[in-house]
Amino acid sequence: MLKKTKHWFLPLNNFEPFLKKWFLKDNKDNWKANVFGQVKSWINEGLKPRAITRDLDWGIPVPLDEAKNKVLYVWFDAPIGYISATKEWAMSNNKDWEPYWKDSKTQLVHFLGKDNIVFHCIIFPSMLKATDEYILPANVPANEFLNLEGKKISTSKNWAIWLHEYLKDFPNMQDTLRYTLTSNAPENKDNDFTWKDFQAKNNNELVAIFGNFVNRVVVLTHKYYDGINPNINLSNDIDKETLQEIYKFPKKIGDLIERYKFREAVNTVIDLARLGNKYLAEEEPWKLIKTDQKERVKTIMNISIQLCAVLSIVCEPFLPSTSEKLKKILNFENFSWNSISIDNPVKINNINKGELIFRKIEDDEVELQVQKLNESA
Repeated sequence: MLKKTKHWFLPLNNFEPFLKKWFLKDNKDNWKANVFGQVKSWINEGLKPRAITRDLDWGIPVPLDEAKNKVLYVWFDAPIGYISATKEWAMSNNKDWEPYWKDSKTQLVHFLGKDNIVFHCIIFPSMLKATDEYILPANVPANEFLNLEGKKISTSKNWAIWLHEYLKDFPNMQDTLRYTLTSNAPENKDNDFTWKDFQAKNNNELVAIFGNFVNRVVVLTHKYYDGINPNINLSNDIDKETLQEIYKFPKKIGDLIERYKFREAVNTVIDLARLGNKYLAEEEPWKLIKTDQKERVKTIMNISIQLCAVLSIVCEPFLPSTSEKLKKILNFENFSWNSISIDNPVKINNINKGELIFRKIEDDEVELQVQKLNESA
């Protein structure tokens, strides 16, 4: 049954010239391809006025006498809540809210899923532009959707992984979940989380590459030098090239993070551990220690310990618990990310005995999780 009603509209068509310039021209190199493509399609089709009110018995009432019984459309109201929430927080903490939303030096970034791209790249910027007082988003690094075992995640249907259950089944393994989700993030297309892939990421990458390298370095340092980090002694071109390569990683990973390429960044962290394993495998200090090249072993172990220290720094955004464990093993105080360079190398005096950083996940653990998921859905 049709019913006559009245609504208020946001005249998006009036903001089309602004959006074409701001989004498609001035900032075209900032956006991820999926974000740019979706918004460009909307703008090119021609923007139309969009209703911002609804006839509902719940929601935020429209503050106009002539809009009785009208509420604001949630995706018009919600972005305003970002600002009002900042105001409320600032009042509670005796701070000024305006620099967060009006200072040109502030960088406003929206992290969200692809179903909210249009609201944060067209509707909200138009609202902000209409006031001419607020800063605009610097970036909207939206992800695509992450499915679970080939199906759309649904909390109502219990097709989901609940964090409290995960932590009970995999205690102290929060970094493994962080790593799997980040390295498999749906940054440019929909992706799938599977328990088998979770197991493979843990066993084949965190355990076999990252954990294996750290364990070898710690064990050999204690075996040869009682945990004392030896000074660099006889070095060759391989050692110098390896050191140069190690200290390129902080900038490389930092640049990827700044460009919101988190998946590539965390994979580059693993590449650093791969470099360490390759270096040890090729230089074979366990063989050299039995020859007249014992002095060179000191260089190999010193470089390997430096690599561990850099690893402990660059893994922190993705693997904070692992970073903390590794720093304790290395007796390593926090080192400023931006200050790490070949000219300002990290310094480690002595290291503690190792502890298990990652453990293997067995087949029966994964099978149990798949069974639990299927039974609960």
